[in-house]
Amino acid sequence: MTALIEGVAGAGSITPETPVRRGRRGAGAWRYAVLAVLGLYFIVPIAASVWFTVRERDGVSLETYAEIPGADGFAEAITRSLAIAGLTVVIALVLMVPTVVLVNLRLPRLRTTVELLTLMPLVLPPIALVVGVRSVLAWAPDYFFGTPLAEAFFALQEPSLPWILVFVYVILALPFVYRALDAGVRGADLRTLTEAARNLGASWPRVLVSVVLPVLKTSVLNAAFLTLALVMGEYTIAVILGFETFPTWIVRISGSQPQLSVAVSVLSLVITWVLLLLISALDRRRGTKESS
Repeated sequence: MTALIEGVAGAGSITPETPVRRGRRGAGAWRYAVLAVLGLYFIVPIAASVWFTVRERDGVSLETYAEIPGADGFAEAITRSLAIAGLTVVIALVLMVPTVVLVNLRLPRLRTTVELLTLMPLVLPPIALVVGVRSVLAWAPDYFFGTPLAEAFFALQEPSLPWILVFVYVILALPFVYRALDAGVRGADLRTLTEAARNLGASWPRVLVSVVLPVLKTSVLNAAFLTLALVMGEYTIAVILGFETFPTWIVRISGSQPQLSVAVSVLSLVITWVLLLLISALDRRRGTKESS
């Protein structure tokens, strides 16, 4: 009887095998085929551009890439664009990091309002925005000439560092900066960390610098990268307002020096990829440390 009971108990404890659904044959092949087509879609134009820049009558030469640093107007254009990009990143982060933290920790009812406000640059066409900005700037000589307001308008349009582009780019970057920071805040337990820091006597500025920024380091880097890519690739607003930035300089020399313009574009694309890979490596390294 005991043996029978043990046998029944043992039989009842056996877990039936879970049926494994076999995948359709050829699914992996189709996946690789799609990835190959997508890879060719991106690689072929880039390879053609590189071949166009290195092709010479006598063979292959990297002389075009060597001419980039000494090209007429290159140093001024790239320096101006990098300065505008740096200022745009700093202003956007200074505005949005406290806003995102405050909305998520203290004012959750305003989340929908803030999301709608940050989406406005995507709803409003950039061409309409820049036409409106140019119309407002035209008021300075027409209506406010000789007043401090006119002087402020003229200072915003200084060719060496056009602050008006910085402010417009900050507006355009808001959707990307907010989404990147909001994703980082939702994935971290900031409430517990900030409350602990506050209980230890830290002020809110100290909490933002010592607690929030280290936790949101990857999100801040992603937001900075997206803003940098936006500024370094934006052409329409700069050309309508009459400023020469890195993209407008590339277009200007494309007629007289096509190989040089394509070489600069390829080089900027490579730099963008390197920055993206660095951010991905930092994110992966951080995830490894947290898991360990």
